[in-house]
Amino acid sequence: MAVFSRPRQALMLASVLGLAMSATACGGSDDSKNNSGSGDCAAYEQYQGNDGKTVSIYASIRDAEADLLQQSWEEFSDCTGIEIEYEGSGEFEAQLQVRVDGGNAPDIAFVPQPGLLARFAESGKLKPASAETKTMAEKNYPADWLKYSTVKGTFYGAPLGSNVKSFVWYSPKMFAEKGWKVPTTWAELMTLSDQIAAAGTKPWCAGIESGDATGWPATDWIEDLMLRTQTPEVYDQWTTHGIPFNDPRVAAAVDQAGQILKNPKYVNGGFGDVKTIASTSFQEAGTPIVQGKCALHRQASFYANQWPQGTKVAEDGDVFAFYFPAIDPAKGKPVLGGGEFTVAFADRPEVQAVQTYLASSEYANSRAKLGNWVSANKGLDINNVKNPIDKLSVQILQDQQTTFRFDGSDLMPAAVGAGTFWKGMVDWINGKDTASTLTYIENSWK
Repeated sequence: MAVFSRPRQALMLASVLGLAMSATACGGSDDSKNNSGSGDCAAYEQYQGNDGKTVSIYASIRDAEADLLQQSWEEFSDCTGIEIEYEGSGEFEAQLQVRVDGGNAPDIAFVPQPGLLARFAESGKLKPASAETKTMAEKNYPADWLKYSTVKGTFYGAPLGSNVKSFVWYSPKMFAEKGWKVPTTWAELMTLSDQIAAAGTKPWCAGIESGDATGWPATDWIEDLMLRTQTPEVYDQWTTHGIPFNDPRVAAAVDQAGQILKNPKYVNGGFGDVKTIASTSFQEAGTPIVQGKCALHRQASFYANQWPQGTKVAEDGDVFAFYFPAIDPAKGKPVLGGGEFTVAFADRPEVQAVQTYLASSEYANSRAKLGNWVSANKGLDINNVKNPIDKLSVQILQDQQTTFRFDGSDLMPAAVGAGTFWKGMVDWINGKDTASTLTYIENSWK
């Protein structure tokens, strides 16, 4: 669910050194040197020739995070003379369509849904990425990511920020006291769940209530289990309706998730029975861990911002997360996640320069140094990522064994992915059987 793909929290804004510099100081360029923040304009030579030009960017990123975003390209602007006008909106998806239809499209947008990106591309509204942007993106991002911004063979823009959803949150202190070990396989995870339940604690806590978006956390469970019970190719077929939603392989994944979510011995720690999952807000769902009332909570990296104030998120802290185990680790490391893509509605030289820069390792490192950010950019230096859960996320994304797939509901038509899929999961948690639930969703896609 893209609306939750970006964390929200009060941040201590980092200072950026060496911002006041002359564009004439620029010399040679090498994308691998990560010169951003060095007070040297050498990294920006290829973007010169656009002094005095303005590029508008529109996205859903707001508040303190938007402040960090604007800091991240200040040196680029100072060195190239390109002014970037940024606007963030909580109504981004709806308003972007209005602006485009009204002939008032931004130069660049950060689009978090590949399905929305494809719709703009197929309507002819998006501009194909320049050769320079494509080359930069192919250098810095895995092919698993670039396919989501490629429509009918045309590449439209690189990824920007990312998040990892395949995490299970836990209390390192509780695990140490109880002698529990972090599981590395699905079988070990289930054995651990049985061990915790036998000790008198509900091992899992969960919550899928989210206002008008109630149900989305359960869809993440199904997506993660589709990646673990099936091949990546079957997952792709499922998200594009290449196989029906009520295919037996989808049912198998749902039932696998149900081994935890619909097991009264496992859930819902700190809240009640299985049905309380539907009425427990996703923001509060993990808090019983810090209260000692449950041990495990499956949720994305951005959940780091939902813990009570003062909670230390670290491997030796109050809470941390481990990778949601694969069923067969020999087949690789399936990872579910999300992010946004930098696409353009204009192809002026200065717009192309900004789009190319945002795909570079210089930009990724500039943004990472300010904190609270994750990217799949292969040129991102892990030493520039300070937050422990962000660092773990980057390590997973950069792992050669990782097979990444985008949030499935964001790839589906909105009426399904953000409609019947959400509602169907609520009904399923409340007692509806798997076959009827999946047939209901399948019929809505037809």
